[in-house]
Amino acid sequence: MKRYLVIGLLFFILGFSTNSWAHEIRPAYLQIKQISENSYQVLWKVPRKGDMVISLQPIFSENFTLTEASERTMSADALVFHFNLEGSSRLPGSQLTINNLEKTMVDVLVNIEYLNGEKITLMLKPDQPQILLPGKTSKWGVAKTYSILGIEHILFGFDHLLFVLALLIISVGFKKLLKTVTAFTLAHSITLSFSVLGIANLPGPPVEAVIALSIVFLAMEIIKLEKGTPTLTSKKPWLVAFSFGLLHGFGFAGALSEIGLPQTEIPLALAFFNIGVELGQIIFVIVASGAMSLLAMKKDWSLHVKQIPAYAIGSIATFWTIERIVGFWF
Repeated sequence: MKRYLVIGLLFFILGFSTNSWAHEIRPAYLQIKQISENSYQVLWKVPRKGDMVISLQPIFSENFTLTEASERTMSADALVFHFNLEGSSRLPGSQLTINNLEKTMVDVLVNIEYLNGEKITLMLKPDQPQILLPGKTSKWGVAKTYSILGIEHILFGFDHLLFVLALLIISVGFKKLLKTVTAFTLAHSITLSFSVLGIANLPGPPVEAVIALSIVFLAMEIIKLEKGTPTLTSKKPWLVAFSFGLLHGFGFAGALSEIGLPQTEIPLALAFFNIGVELGQIIFVIVASGAMSLLAMKKDWSLHVKQIPAYAIGSIATFWTIERIVGFWF
């Protein structure tokens, strides 16, 4: 019983300590576009939640001057800056530093477009806050960068992880679990692709609220199953996974739109972001399944104890649902 109480407590701590960044820690985004031999337009997006903005700033080599070109603006998840960058030498081979990056848990995605058509896509991390800018990025560089972004997105997307965990609990048996996870993967891959390619889209805030509500629904279904009342969800969890997975795909797309895509490599970046999401999901499923198997070895848990994970999941998701609905007006 102590084990389940600890699990429930951990769920509560996780939910209430991460509510400010309940979806995930999104990367900052730096876009640099060359407009003349020595001039560049710079777009700089820093993650925010409410009034809380991470203190980061791009620093270029001393022979470059960065000046703010217009008033900063707010998007749903970021503070947006527009700069002009002037230099007396070429940008390739110069040093880029993200000030204060080493003090955070945030990555920085960098996309650069030169007049000659060369493109750069790279990522800076807290343990690597500076880099010498190359002149061109290979397709492998794009694939690697967006795979890492996909893995980080799912592993720091606590609402998606909680949804997958609920699916694991309600999907009894390996065959049923495989069908359920496959259905969820297929569904969110479809809507992620449709949204990024402009075929279909949904507004972000309502999507995030319903994603949280989908977790509440699964928590209620788990409680019914533990009480011995089979439901359509417990019999065919793959059906629910596919239905809600379509919605989760729009959530992934919202994060990817905030991150940004290299315009000349959109299909490649999209494909490897999706692959990264699936790799992160597989890692989580393996770890969570292993932990659940160890707990299942003790078969004499009381009904109340068995229901603790479901109540913990439901409580966290309910909190997120209310928080996101309230966010519509504030």
